[in-house]
Amino acid sequence: MTAAFTPPAPPDETGFDTRAFRTALGHFPTGVTVMTAAAGGRRIGVTVNSFSALSLDPPLILWSIIKASSSYAVFEAASHFAVNILAHDQIALSQRFARPAEDRFHGIGTGTGAGGAPLLPGTCGLIEYERHQILDGGDHWILIGRVLSFATEGHAPLLFHKGAYALASPHPDQPPRG
Repeated sequence: MTAAFTPPAPPDETGFDTRAFRTALGHFPTGVTVMTAAAGGRRIGVTVNSFSALSLDPPLILWSIIKASSSYAVFEAASHFAVNILAHDQIALSQRFARPAEDRFHGIGTGTGAGGAPLLPGTCGLIEYERHQILDGGDHWILIGRVLSFATEGHAPLLFHKGAYALASPHPDQPPRG
């Protein structure tokens, strides 16, 4: 069976079609996370799908935030952060932290992690880390953190694919694990 391939869109007047590039990137499914931190008396959380493992030794993770984000100042000032890996039933939480709001945490019973980072309830995974490095990444800042602790639950993850939320399910050709 041959898969159909859609050729790339022609570039715009600058020579690069950023909308087509974004659409192409959307074909790579990602998990959905809410990155949280606290500094200067402010708690912040943002929905992110740019989260990734970077290194096992030392244990490092990375994620990125657009430079124009009003939330960046808190992340820049914070010494610690938390990666709240959202569960399949947390679309509303993802949307809450993706939109501007005075207090995105209002009405949510959060825990407190290292450095005061808010910890969200009901997630399928949680990683706490300390800031290791911040790098320039074009129109984004790349935040690298050294992992301090992590925990997982049995919840299925929330995914994002082609501009929409999605669910993970085992592939029918995958042999059972035993």
